[in-house]
Amino acid sequence: MKIKYVFLLILFQFLYINVNSQTCKKEVSLFCGETLLRHLRCLSSDGFEGRKTGTRGALKTKKYIINQFYSLNVKPLLRRSYEQRFLFIKKRREYKATNVLGLIKGTKNPHKYIVISAHYDHEGIKNGVIYNGADDNASGISALFSIGEYLKKNPPKYSVILAAFDGEELGLQGSKYFVENPVVSLKNIKMNINLDMISRSEENELYAVGVEHNKQLKHIVNHYKYSKKIKLIAGHDGYDDLENWTYSSDHANFYKKGIPFLYFGVDEHDDYHEPTDDYENIHPSFYIEAVKVIISVFEKIDDLRL
Repeated sequence: MKIKYVFLLILFQFLYINVNSQTCKKEVSLFCGETLLRHLRCLSSDGFEGRKTGTRGALKTKKYIINQFYSLNVKPLLRRSYEQRFLFIKKRREYKATNVLGLIKGTKNPHKYIVISAHYDHEGIKNGVIYNGADDNASGISALFSIGEYLKKNPPKYSVILAAFDGEELGLQGSKYFVENPVVSLKNIKMNINLDMISRSEENELYAVGVEHNKQLKHIVNHYKYSKKIKLIAGHDGYDDLENWTYSSDHANFYKKGIPFLYFGVDEHDDYHEPTDDYENIHPSFYIEAVKVIISVFEKIDDLRL
């Protein structure tokens, strides 16, 4: 596909979503749920070719994320650029990868940061079949946009870094590079909130992992009622847990550096890492409510003395 065609296609998608998001202007909410779903449908469509690191689909996704950050007035974290480029080797193959990093400056603590992250890469194309990765993790990336939309109208007290990490499926490479080559001092990063698989649950359950490692976070998760529609559950991070998710996604690299984290995710499902992880299999109402809950938890964290 020619570069000019790719640019025009992404420009069309950018204009389509921003024009259609006007339908939510009169909606009294934290963000536009319709736009959230449109982003998810788009990013998990065949046109993005499964978003595997180093592929044409990943390049297209990177441009899409940058366009959305720009439209939300999310500034580049790096000087004049959203892109943190890096190389890594996996199974004797060299990959060219890019983290997309945006900044929303805090009103009271501008030199202290909360990193809200999600990975944008997925499995790509295998044997001619596209693995679209709707839940894993187009859901997390689309949620970043809704969080950016909310923060545009409700500026945070702490500065917020919106981090779209690459290379998660190949060993948490993007977040590893980020913490080992920090753009801001790690001592000033007070929290990581990581979003990975948040768009479907048969039981209407969203897990918050990381509370066993931090008393403040444990209080925030366990002592507030965030929704009547879904259940926010602290779990999957204790030493006696059969499934401990402390090292299961990009939050692991923050934890290794001693940075507190909250990881929001759902239980694995039959479509996990399968070509059937498509938009049609997500649960739209659950997804919208899950993002609202995550924003409500963020509000509590933003009020803390970190």
